[in-house]
Amino acid sequence: MDIRNYIMNNLKDCNENDIKETILSSVNTSDEVVLPGLGVLFEMVWNGSDDSMKEAIVKILYDDIKKA
Repeated sequence: MDIRNYIMNNLKDCNENDIKETILSSVNTSDEVVLPGLGVLFEMVWNGSDDSMKEAIVKILYDDIKKA
């Protein structure tokens, strides 16, 4: 199974609120089976970001990892 295509096909007809709800429900579950899907979404964000946005993402992740 190609997880990228699976995720994209599941979300292609969604509106912005649907995508937000998908992310929220995935983040709020302890079920690790959703992690690959979130990884696909993160990959899309990363690939669509310019260098300054990537630096901001890394900073957010770094700061949150240090807090954990």
